Amino acid sequence: MVAHLIEFATNHFLLVGLFVILLAALIAYQMQGGGRSLSTGELTGLVNKDAGVVIDIRATKDFATGHIVGALNIPHDKLAARIGELEKHKAKTIILVDAMGQTAGTHARELMKSGFTAAKLAGGISSWKGDNLPLVK
Repeated sequence: MVAHLIEFATNHFLLVGLFVILLAALIAYQMQGGGRSLSTGELTGLVNKDAGVVIDIRATKDFATGHIVGALNIPHDKLAARIGELEKHKAKTIILVDAMGQTAGTHARELMKSGFTAAKLAGGISSWKGDNLPLVK
């Protein structure tokens, strides 16, 4: 199997080279674009030092089923319209939390364009639950 892979790579070096370049570009774009990803421990540390504000961007009904203590709920589809509510927190890191960590990066990028320091919880609320951390209703 490995011999076939090596043979393919040598016979089609342009395709393999293009694939590697595109993969590297995709990884670089994803890493720089949406603010930094925080672990649950890093999120807790920022909030405990009063250096971060948690914004839960899930739908209101999902937020009501359980959320991180002290989190504010601004659904992702209303974030742009309600960005003015975050002005009082501009000196802190805005930490976006979604369901699984897939959409928070896009919204963090938008906040960063507006002058905020933004980050996202890696894995979203599911990683918080996976680490057996408390949720409030």
